[in-house]
Amino acid sequence: MGVTSKPPAPRIRKSSEQVREAVHQAVVDLLSDPDAGDLTIPAIAQRAGVNHTSVYRRWGSREALLADVVVTRLERDWPLADTGTLRGDLTAWAEAGVASIRTPEGRLLIRAVALSMPAGAAAQEGRALQLGRRIDAIERIRERAAARGEDPPPLDRILDQLIAPLYLRAIFGIDPPATGYPQLLVERLLGDTGKAGKAGKAGEAATA
Repeated sequence: MGVTSKPPAPRIRKSSEQVREAVHQAVVDLLSDPDAGDLTIPAIAQRAGVNHTSVYRRWGSREALLADVVVTRLERDWPLADTGTLRGDLTAWAEAGVASIRTPEGRLLIRAVALSMPAGAAAQEGRALQLGRRIDAIERIRERAAARGEDPPPLDRILDQLIAPLYLRAIFGIDPPATGYPQLLVERLLGDTGKAGKAGKAGEAATA
């Protein structure tokens, strides 16, 4: 009597969210592994235990996938606070950003997405996704401030004076000062906004 071979175990189909979580974790794991080699869609799919066609179908490109991972992790680690004041909201957000880029994963993800984006449509799509979600968060802070009767800084100034310094430090691996850095950034931002507002009013008065 021959030995009956055991039937293969049924393949468990992952849900869409399980696939997304597995792929995101695979990206982080591969970026953290110095021996992993190039970060490619097939390598990511193999580490995640999914078919590479599923990854291409969902994200389209490595750049878009990287941007999605970065944005998702940043939204988790860099949440918006509602403190009741513009200064409080910006300071809390900057504090969360500093805490995020102090972690190896936070620095790694921002550096990876910034340095892996060549010219082209895929790169533009990835940048638009990452920057767009950051802009949405900033606009919510500005809208809340305006609703309270405060005068929030323009979007470009917040990007230049609050977000850019944090991303620059993450990309080049420069740790923020041990204490007071978020408060310093916000103080400079709001101080410059006040000066710009006064200068504008003075100019209007001079030409009246």
